[in-house]
Amino acid sequence: MARYIGPKSRIARKFKEPIFGPDKALEKKNYPPGQHGLSKKRAKQSEYSVQLREKQKAKYTYGILERQFAKIYHMAQTAHGVTGEVLLQLIESRLDNVVYRLGIAPTRSGARQLVSHCHIIVNGDVVNVPSYILKPGDTVAVRERSKSLEVINNSVASATNQFSWMDFDKTSMIGKFISIPERVQIPENIKEQLIVELYSK
Repeated sequence: MARYIGPKSRIARKFKEPIFGPDKALEKKNYPPGQHGLSKKRAKQSEYSVQLREKQKAKYTYGILERQFAKIYHMAQTAHGVTGEVLLQLIESRLDNVVYRLGIAPTRSGARQLVSHCHIIVNGDVVNVPSYILKPGDTVAVRERSKSLEVINNSVASATNQFSWMDFDKTSMIGKFISIPERVQIPENIKEQLIVELYSK
């Protein structure tokens, strides 16, 4: 499946947020890329433009393409609860995102690659589908033969983020998806209601 492999700093500058992590280019040039990036005479954005921008930001942040994002939205729409919140909860429950949150990989794209290359096991079985949705109580671990990989060891050693809805033992490299996170626990700066409004049109 195709993924965005272009310059990440350009996307971060577009949204004026470090959506791919700390970015020196964004710090130096905190304005949109392109010939008119510094222009103050920007046309007022339409309601549709603001909503579309928010959806694009969410897609780039989590590394999800349009068709898959629409599928997740449909799942959220048919589930119980507030559609926008459920949407983010489903995305946060994806295996690639959980691997990233646990600190097994330094980035979401790196986590997706580890999953695709069969380095991750879920409940004792190898799962190579990054979009696999985890359920509360599921265990996520690094495959035994993959525990010696330098990229995994470096990421685990430097990981500092801890999230209350999951637990991870750095020694055994076994984690647990304890519960589905509440909206206030999700740190991403995404206005999910704008995404719901966009799809509702």
